[in-house]
Amino acid sequence: MAHPAPALHPDIETILVSEESIQRRVRELGAELKRVYGEEELTVISIMNGAILFTADLLRQLDNPVRLDCIRISSYGNATESRGTPKLVHSLTLDVTHRHVLLVDDILDTGKTLALVTGMIRGLQPASVRVCVLLDKKGRRQVPFEADFVGFAIPDKFVVGYGLDYAERYRNLTSIGVLKAERQQAPA
Repeated sequence: MAHPAPALHPDIETILVSEESIQRRVRELGAELKRVYGEEELTVISIMNGAILFTADLLRQLDNPVRLDCIRISSYGNATESRGTPKLVHSLTLDVTHRHVLLVDDILDTGKTLALVTGMIRGLQPASVRVCVLLDKKGRRQVPFEADFVGFAIPDKFVVGYGLDYAERYRNLTSIGVLKAERQQAPA
C-alpha cells in the first residue's frame, strides 16, 4: 500500500533528500563501514547537535562493538554561514589512544570544523581516524578536506532537517530541505 507523500513544511522551499533516500543511504553506509572495519571495535565521535539523528541511525546499522562519545563545536550560531574559526564547546570524555575512531558529522561545508576536530583527534594518537558525513557541500569548501564516507553530495543551498538546523529549529524534520530565503532572515 503506497503512503501519501508527507506535506511540505511551510518554511521549506523544496525537498533535497527524502526520508526514504536518507534511510536507504544510511543502510548502505553501514554496509560500507562493515566492509572497512570488519569486526573491529569503533569509537564513534558524533559532532553535536547536527549529527545526532544521523549518528543514531548509523549506529543501528552496525553490529560491531561501539563506544560513543560526543563533541560540540560552535561555528554557525544563528547564521546561515559559518562564522570565522569553529570553537570547541565540549570535548571528548573517552580515551581514543590506539583506537579506531569514526568521526560523524551532519555536513561537510567549509571544512574548517572537520579539519579542526580531526587534527585534535590525531593528536591523541588513535589507531585510525576516518570521517563519515551525511552531506558534502563541495561548493563551500574553504580548507582542503575530504570525508572518507559521504551520504550525499549537495549543491550550495542552505538546508535543514534530519538534524540540520537554522537557529536550532527544523532538526526534527524527517527529510532534508532547502530553507526558504525569507525564513533565513527571520529573527532567532
